[in-house]
Amino acid sequence: MEMQDKLKLLLAALLVVAGIAGFYLVPEGQGFLRAIAFVAGLLAAGVVMWLSTPGRAFVGYAQESVVEAKKVVWPTRKEATQMTGLVFLFVLVLALFMWIVDSGLSWLFYDILLGRG
Repeated sequence: MEMQDKLKLLLAALLVVAGIAGFYLVPEGQGFLRAIAFVAGLLAAGVVMWLSTPGRAFVGYAQESVVEAKKVVWPTRKEATQMTGLVFLFVLVLALFMWIVDSGLSWLFYDILLGRG
C-alpha cells in the first residue's frame, strides 16, 4: 500500500473519531445536531476512504458481491417449510437420543457400579 493510501486511511479514521467527538461535544438537548455531527464525520470518512485504492477495491468487491447475491436461487416457501420441519425433527430425535444415553450412563454408573440407587 502506498504512503498516500495510508495517509487517507488515517485521515478517514480521524474523521470518524472527529464525528464521535462532535457527537459528545454538542449539548444533549440538541439531539438532531448531535446526530448530524456524527453522520457528517462518517460521510466525510467514507468519501476519503472511497478516494483511496483500498476503498475503491472494497467498493468493487461490494458490487461483485451484490451481483453474485442476485444469482442465488432461493427456495420456495414449501421447500423452506419442509427443510425447517426436517431440522426440528432432527433436533428432537438427537435430543431424545442424548437423553437416553445420559439416562443409561447415569443408571449404569450410579445404580450398578456405585450401588447408590
